[in-house]
Amino acid sequence: MEQSIRTQPPGPRRRPPTPAAAEAAVPGPATPPDSRLRTASGPRPRTAPRIRLRLRLPLRLPTAPRRRGGRPTRLTAVGTGVVAVLATLAVALVDRLLFGGLGVLFGLGYLAICFQLAVRVRLSDLPAAPISGPIAFAAALVLCQPDPAHGITGHVVSLAAGLALRAGWLFAGTGLAVLIVGARFLAQRRIRRSR
Repeated sequence: MEQSIRTQPPGPRRRPPTPAAAEAAVPGPATPPDSRLRTASGPRPRTAPRIRLRLRLPLRLPTAPRRRGGRPTRLTAVGTGVVAVLATLAVALVDRLLFGGLGVLFGLGYLAICFQLAVRVRLSDLPAAPISGPIAFAAALVLCQPDPAHGITGHVVSLAAGLALRAGWLFAGTGLAVLIVGARFLAQRRIRRSR
């Protein structure tokens, strides 16, 4: 009797659990967690199946691919010629429709086109900007003259007269393109030498 008192810890005596109570208290690895409720309170009542909706937020809309860096798109030699002719013809047609001839609007448009061509052309195709500008200018004069001439000689004479009357715009736009292209070429050459 004395030995049993000495070996037991102080406090009330614990009774060993019965097998039914042990199963109800702790579910085993083979029994699902809901078996505890079924054994304690009887069979579980059937309920409507739960429908789980999964929404993925935020919704991402397709966007245009981003370009790397902030550099403008560069034009090739052929692209420079095509853009020069189309843009110059468009400005010439607008000027002819609004004012009945090729005047100040056509000249200012040509200056803007030459500037954009010289800025956006690729470094390997720099000479294309000053060359394509005058070609587009001459094409606009031939196609958009207010009084069309008859025959080849008439076209040549009207082209020469148009170039003589608008030589200031032609030289200003072409000179602007030459200056920008030359500055870009020298800057690229200095960058290559510094490396």
